[in-house]
Amino acid sequence: MTEQYVTINGREIGPGRPPYIIAEISGNHNGDINRAFKLLEAAAEAGADAVKLQTYTPDTMTIDAPQADFQVRGGPWDGHSLHALYEWAHTPWEWHDALFSRAAELGITIFSTPFDETALEYLEARNVPAYKIASFEMTDLPLVRRIAAKGKPLIISTGMASLQEIEETLAVARDAGASEIVILHCVSSYPAPASQANLRTIPDLAQRFNVAVGLSDHTLGIGVAVASVALGAVVVEKHVTLRRADGGPDAAFSLEPEELTALVDECSDAYAALGSADYNLLSSEKQSHAFRRSVYVVENVAAGEVFTKQNIRRIRPGLGLPPRCYDDVLGKRASSDLLRGTALSWDMVEGGEH
Repeated sequence: MTEQYVTINGREIGPGRPPYIIAEISGNHNGDINRAFKLLEAAAEAGADAVKLQTYTPDTMTIDAPQADFQVRGGPWDGHSLHALYEWAHTPWEWHDALFSRAAELGITIFSTPFDETALEYLEARNVPAYKIASFEMTDLPLVRRIAAKGKPLIISTGMASLQEIEETLAVARDAGASEIVILHCVSSYPAPASQANLRTIPDLAQRFNVAVGLSDHTLGIGVAVASVALGAVVVEKHVTLRRADGGPDAAFSLEPEELTALVDECSDAYAALGSADYNLLSSEKQSHAFRRSVYVVENVAAGEVFTKQNIRRIRPGLGLPPRCYDDVLGKRASSDLLRGTALSWDMVEGGEH
């Protein structure tokens, strides 16, 4: 198995495999564990392959400080301090066991993003099947090293990262023992404009780094995500919520359950539609093939009569001589009496095929 293939809970991910759909809950539980359960259920019902959590506390992310450095300006979280934002958005650690148990009952894979070493050890004790490294943490090489050393599949988002930073992160992860890695092309804007999605980055990353490549998508809707599959994305991650109108840290750029179902279906169709380069008649085309044009007798023709533009034409259906034979038939004579509506064949032409 090359580095372009990863297996999570028995599901192989990589080129030539159906896209792996991850429903990111993030903070859309809005502080209610029952809402988190409903999000798990919605993801499973929609057909997503996995649900992802984020494991941190406000104090593992930042400090509560009044300086301007710690205040958010602009975007969906304008006016919050970093500490207050993460207090609002975090998933309480005491929920994890219950959420993991419910996911197992639903038959959907669940894993998380550890944002520091304490979160990593907490998750490791719960035997999660994979780890996600967030765009904002992918340059935290000491953390990447610790996560990679666990030897589990890694999914690494690359939002804001330069080629050099991606190269450094992959080198550290590989040196620490990670052998199964997916990198996700990502635009770390919330929401991200579709015009800046730059999906052609996906095949470029796959070629440059010989890894499986997917998309962590923060654009509105599902169009960009579906298009990414056509460009080789093997993983698609989208934030989900029950209803955007309910609000929440990520609600504005999250999918509702019906949209998640559409994402799963449309990504599956996009993958199936890729097929292969093929110029043979397809089974689905066989019925239509009969309605191509061919050469037909359009006036009664007596034996020995010359074929002309008046008594033969190229018309539908396609049961007679192919149109390329039309000029060769003109000027030849009929070998027998022919009725109007006869599909012309070479045995009806004196001298046969030219």
